[in-house]
Amino acid sequence: MKNICVFGSSSESIDKKYLFSAESLGKALAKRGMTLIFGAGKYGVMGAAARGAKSENGKLIGVSPDFFVDFNVLDNECTELIFTPTMRERKAIMEDKADAFIICAGGIGTFEEFFEVLTLKQLRRHDKPIIIYNVGGYYDSMLDMMSKSADEKFMSEKVSRLYTIAESEDEIFEQLENYIPYTFSKY
Repeated sequence: MKNICVFGSSSESIDKKYLFSAESLGKALAKRGMTLIFGAGKYGVMGAAARGAKSENGKLIGVSPDFFVDFNVLDNECTELIFTPTMRERKAIMEDKADAFIICAGGIGTFEEFFEVLTLKQLRRHDKPIIIYNVGGYYDSMLDMMSKSADEKFMSEKVSRLYTIAESEDEIFEQLENYIPYTFSKY
């Protein structure tokens, strides 16, 4: 796997452990010759992952809607910077270019990105790895909610096999290296 999409927060107000883990992840991706695909943000988890990759001379593909230019939030040092008219097109490009997805700590934008790639996988639109990087148990409550949803038959328990959970960087790379696609049809 060469092109790894990292989804994560753009907030600078978050606990530094999330920034440190994202920066370390960016470094590790670059050291392995992997390209970081991200939302082109220079702040938060996105910016930290990009800084890490750049520190190891990694390749970065940033994808941003045009209107973010006005907010001065973009990392203009990407190897490639792609602009789109909408957020929807931004995600589509990131999804198409990626060989795998790593979900770092984030808010509603990150949740939406995760659930979109998960839904698309359930609908058999892709069979790429989706790894939740659960630093400090950040995603425990969301995972509990998803278990409850399966328990109450709002979704199949098989959905939990469409993604993996990593507590460390080593686990992320082990999961990428040993990935075996799992798909099932909702219909």
